Amino acid sequence: MSWQSELSTIVRYLVNDLDPNNYQYSDERIEITSVVAAQMVILDVSLPTQYDINVQSISISPDPTSDPKDNLFVNLIALKAACIILGSEVKTQGMNAISIKDGPSAIDLRGVASAMTFLYQDICAKYEKLLQDAKEDLVAAAGQAILGPYSPGADFISRTHNDYDNRGNYFRY
Repeated sequence: MSWQSELSTIVRYLVNDLDPNNYQYSDERIEITSVVAAQMVILDVSLPTQYDINVQSISISPDPTSDPKDNLFVNLIALKAACIILGSEVKTQGMNAISIKDGPSAIDLRGVASAMTFLYQDICAKYEKLLQDAKEDLVAAAGQAILGPYSPGADFISRTHNDYDNRGNYFRY
């Protein structure tokens, strides 16, 4: 399975474009948005795998969905792509947010725009949360613990593990 089909499926579920007989977004739009999102993701976080993103040729290499699968990168791309698409929808729906009253009948489209804004904010917040978690995990993996003289527990280490014997003479282990 290539990244195009897997990311398209995930993004479609995130933006609720599920009817295969009547997709709102073309496969090409989903793929281009996914590549743009991938370009933005590699600027947001340093991943262990170096990816080559080419927006013009709509390509990501190596394929993040192939073995070994990079679930973090795939999920970040999908959430960012959904955020981009929903941001476009918020703009479109915001321009259509009207309220018309004519006698006893009324048309009010403001609720559609507010519901779309809520969905957009929710997906973008999930992207930011996953991004922060990824940054913390990647930093923690690089240096598990760094103790300085003012770190919690450093006083215990300096009291129990020092280079002096009981009489105050300096020695090395």
